[in-house]
Amino acid sequence: MIWQFTKMHGAGNDFIVIDGVSQPIEMTPERARALAHRQLGIGADQILLVENPSHPEADFRYRIFNADGSEVEHCGNGARCFVRFIHEQRLSRRNPLKAEIATGLIILEEKENNSVTVDMGLTRFDPAALPFDAEDLSHCQAHEETLWNLPLPNAGTAALSVLAISNPHAVLLVDNIDTAPVAEQGPLIESHPRFGNRVNVGFMQIINRNQIRLRVYERGVGETLSCGTGACAAVATGIRRGLLDSPVNVQTRGGQLTVEWDGTRLQMTGPATTVFSGQVDIDKLVKDFCLQDE
Repeated sequence: MIWQFTKMHGAGNDFIVIDGVSQPIEMTPERARALAHRQLGIGADQILLVENPSHPEADFRYRIFNADGSEVEHCGNGARCFVRFIHEQRLSRRNPLKAEIATGLIILEEKENNSVTVDMGLTRFDPAALPFDAEDLSHCQAHEETLWNLPLPNAGTAALSVLAISNPHAVLLVDNIDTAPVAEQGPLIESHPRFGNRVNVGFMQIINRNQIRLRVYERGVGETLSCGTGACAAVATGIRRGLLDSPVNVQTRGGQLTVEWDGTRLQMTGPATTVFSGQVDIDKLVKDFCLQDE
């Protein structure tokens, strides 16, 4: 079976975007892993699938599959590419668009300056929303934010903010992201048993009250060049800790994002770039991938 696809990226966070409206697409974890593999497939952090909505108020349904094949709730950088793809492929001229994701609706608007703004939806700070088991953990209060002291195997303790922006996030404050223990602590926190559905881990360095640097270890992917929901999570926790003021410029390894938060409405603005389009024989790709993977 031949699938048409488009390769895109948002500030270096790269995606394979597939139109499931104009062609029949049955995505499986095995197919997602084969597509995303850097050497044996097309290569991407995540697979984005555009589908017809089930929600009566949505224009499209937006599904996200990690490189490990797992389906997740949301991707901010991917959402910007999603709306750019819809307009470029002429699936709709509506602007802004309403997209149905696993946890509700988000609003996306393409701007004249080649950027896209995403209204990120509900932000929740209750540990149960991630879910995160905080029972019996020591903690302290930092302004409006609770910091949880999470013991790590043979790696000390990490002081975390936790929140859900559709998908779960943990944020650590570091002095310098260039020397932050992302490779060591990232996977330990991402798969820690206290996080019921794993977690995205952000390492935030504050430059001033309107600028931060950020690295994110994403669940099911590893460290990426950029993470949109991770940028939003870092800014929201920084504001709640009394360290940042909206709007905040977030410098990632892949580029800059701007996040605005008034305590209720969370918006992110950044680039969305089309790299190339092509087609793939998905059955042959999966067969060859499985043979090489044995």
